[in-house]
Amino acid sequence: MFRSLNPNKDAAPLYMQIKGDLKEKIESGHWMPGDKIPSELELCKQYEVSRITVREAINELVWEGYLIRKRAKGTFVLDYKQKLSDRDYYTYVKSFTYEMKELGKIPVTIRASVKKIKADRFLASQLQIKENSDIIELKRVRGVDGKVFVFFKTYIIYDQRLSLSSEDYYGSFYKMLKDIGIKIARVKEYLEAVKPDPEVQEQLNVDEHTPILKRVRHASNQNGDFREYTECFYIGEQYRYYIDFSTQK
Repeated sequence: MFRSLNPNKDAAPLYMQIKGDLKEKIESGHWMPGDKIPSELELCKQYEVSRITVREAINELVWEGYLIRKRAKGTFVLDYKQKLSDRDYYTYVKSFTYEMKELGKIPVTIRASVKKIKADRFLASQLQIKENSDIIELKRVRGVDGKVFVFFKTYIIYDQRLSLSSEDYYGSFYKMLKDIGIKIARVKEYLEAVKPDPEVQEQLNVDEHTPILKRVRHASNQNGDFREYTECFYIGEQYRYYIDFSTQK
C-alpha cells in the first residue's frame, strides 16, 4: 500500500515524500535485502508522478546505501545496516582544485560572479529549504594550462560569513569554507552526458553539438545548516574523471 502524496506548496518536495515512503518500506522489513523494488514506470503509476521525480527519490536512496542499481536487471534493496567499509562500493569525490593538483596541473579561475538570490522551487528542493529563501549563487569558469574547460554553477544556503564579492572566489571554494569553520561531512555526486544549453555554450565557448559531461554535487556539513548544490559542466574531450581505490581493509 502506497501512501498518498501531499501536493501543497509548503509540503516537502514530491521526490522527498516518495523517498520517505520507499525508505520506510525498507526499514520496516516490507522489502528485504536482495528484493527487487518496482520499476520506475510502475512507481510513476503508483504515485502518479513523473519519471524524473521517481528517479530523484531512487537516486537519494542509492546515495544513502539503501538501494543499488544493477544494469539490465533493476533496482535492489541493500542491507543498509552494514557499515560502508563492509560494502564493495563507494564514491570518492574530490574538489576540482585538489583533483587538478593530483594530476600535476595548476587550476585557475578565469571568471567568477556571485550574488544573493531567492531560491526558486527547484533550488529550494535541492537545498531542502523553503521557496524564496535567501541563497548564494556562485558561477565560475575554470581551466588549466590556459584552456577553459569547466563551468560551475553553485548554490548554497545564505551565510553572512561568505563574501558577496566576486574577487574572493578565484581560489579554492572549499578552502574558503574551511577558513570560516564550515567542514564538509557528506558529498553525493552523479555524472551524466548532456547537450550544452545556451548559457553553457557561451561560458565554455562551444557549440550546441559539443559533448558535455555534467557532474552534479550535493554537499552538506555534519549538522546540515550548510548545504550546497552544484552543477559542473566539463568539455567532454578535455576531461576524464578518475576513481582509484582499494577494497582491502
